[in-house]
Amino acid sequence: MLNFLGKRLLATVPVLLVVAIAIFMIVRLTPGDPAAVIGGNSATNEDLDRIRVQLGLTKPLWEQFAIWGGGVLRGDLGFSFFLNKPVTELIGQRMEPTLSLAAGTLLLAVLIALPLGTLAAWRMGGWLDKAVMAFSVAGFSVPVFVVGYVLIYLLSMKLQWFPVQGYRRIADGVWPWMHQLMLPCLTLAITYVALLSRVTRAAVSEALTEDYIRTARAKGITELQVLKHHALRNAAVPVVTVIGVSAALLLGGVVVTETVFAIPGLGQLTVDAVLNRDFPVLQGVVLFFALVYVGVNLLVDLSYLFLDPRIRY
Repeated sequence: MLNFLGKRLLATVPVLLVVAIAIFMIVRLTPGDPAAVIGGNSATNEDLDRIRVQLGLTKPLWEQFAIWGGGVLRGDLGFSFFLNKPVTELIGQRMEPTLSLAAGTLLLAVLIALPLGTLAAWRMGGWLDKAVMAFSVAGFSVPVFVVGYVLIYLLSMKLQWFPVQGYRRIADGVWPWMHQLMLPCLTLAITYVALLSRVTRAAVSEALTEDYIRTARAKGITELQVLKHHALRNAAVPVVTVIGVSAALLLGGVVVTETVFAIPGLGQLTVDAVLNRDFPVLQGVVLFFALVYVGVNLLVDLSYLFLDPRIRY
């Protein structure tokens, strides 16, 4: 396993290098001038030229990338053009809301989707199975921001169960932190419940057709034990794979949810960086997302060793 872990860690280097080059070139080739945004409408051409020199935008692209890449290797992602703060500091300040939202969403989605998918596979063709499949289609079809505004109207404005917008840090208290996150997590979880329940249904239904399930039932094992200890356990590999991919994609999917609920996380930071043409912040956030994505995929691959003893690397 250590050999596999070492190979995977080495394989992340070219992946992150490609991501770094791609995001650097994309933000540079995208229309928009940071100097014009900073200078405003009253800035003259001389003012814009001076700002570009101060930001290092007049240097050749290869030199700009070399300077930024050298800083990345030292753990320095540069300074924000507009906030004049280190990018690493900005990411650290915005990390808690995003990770809290992603973790809460994933936990809620798993707790709802696994039982739903398992029961739908157990009663395939029944009313519950049809309801889960219909929910899966609806969950994929409705955009997240539409779900968010509907839930805000129903649960916040009408019933007044949850705050409309904002974020409370965990240092302010566990309950205020959880209460503020419940509605955003529910909004974002609907899509992932639809995905995970569908995958769980397919994996468990396939496992229920295997010979060891018939053997377990012939031994007199209860149906709950059959589902829990035999069907769901043997269907764990594809389910865990989708959970891992969902966890990685959540960091990118929180952008819309954070905007709807005014959560000051990495998603909102990314939107602000795009609007302000803040190249260092945008590059740093995307590189951070890529690192998290690679790390989650590595953990998923390692989990296969414990979920299925037949798998060896």
